[in-house]
Amino acid sequence: MFTHGKRIILASNSPRRRELLAGLDIDFTVDTGTSFVEEYSPDTPHVKVPELMSEGKSLGFHRELADDEILVTSDTMVLCGVEILGKPQDRADAVRMLRLLSGREHQVITAVTIRDAHRKRTFSVSTDVYFKNLSDNEIDYYIDNFRPFDKAGAYGIQEWIGYVGITRIEGSFYNVMGFPTQRFYEELQDFVLNR
Repeated sequence: MFTHGKRIILASNSPRRRELLAGLDIDFTVDTGTSFVEEYSPDTPHVKVPELMSEGKSLGFHRELADDEILVTSDTMVLCGVEILGKPQDRADAVRMLRLLSGREHQVITAVTIRDAHRKRTFSVSTDVYFKNLSDNEIDYYIDNFRPFDKAGAYGIQEWIGYVGITRIEGSFYNVMGFPTQRFYEELQDFVLNR
């Protein structure tokens, strides 16, 4: 209904993005084939990194798009001060990240690229997230029980740590989960209706 005859392809391995896109009641398929290597210049302004990554994933898609297809790619970054927090490499890295986030504000920036055979649109959404001071026991419990190694910043807002540790957010909750659903819906409608 909301895709106006276009077939949506989500190029993402993220189960959270799949869940959130499904929540919009939009039919889509998943195809994660891309040749893109996630690298960027250290000179790139931090807030632009997710857009570069999302566009790179889109342009590196493994095949040409048919006229009735729309490809959706996305990238989420956690920015704490001047440090970009990606997915933790191991347990020690996850502990380091959560200690860094403890007791302070950080930004979660998610970029989304919508592309068809002829056009491309990229946008990003930023949400401010505030953590209470987390104890070492809370950090250890979370990492040991929820294993957040596939999440930027080493946490999932929808998991235990979000329930007990996040004091407030300013912006989209779903953006922090990895996909800004409301903004995506508006952008997709505009994209398909304004050829």
